[in-house]
Amino acid sequence: MTSRNITVGEAELEIMKVIWAHDEPINTLKIGEAVEERGWKRTTISTFLTRLVEKGALSSEKRGKQYYYSALISKEEYTKSQTENLIKSLFGGSVKAFAASLFESDELSDDDISELKAIIGSKEKK
Repeated sequence: MTSRNITVGEAELEIMKVIWAHDEPINTLKIGEAVEERGWKRTTISTFLTRLVEKGALSSEKRGKQYYYSALISKEEYTKSQTENLIKSLFGGSVKAFAASLFESDELSDDDISELKAIIGSKEKK
């Protein structure tokens, strides 16, 4: 399964963020501690983890009594695939229409626009 085919819900994404923040496999206990402020029960977290494994976003390994989880897709891969899906579904695949929507929304600050121009300028030089 490619990252392009993996879509996670908002709560699952919170779990993925915890796992992406760790360089090594992380166990259920540590994941629970990281999302403690959400008030999720251990069974809820386990359900999210099971779904993420089934979707191909995570791998799991049992070590003793604990399961350890690792990301099978990077944050960058997921972000890129979701951006591509957004552009395809909402803007007919047109990056130009997507960019125009950002500029027309008046949500971009002058700093944001300067940064985007710098990125575009660096791409043009390649």
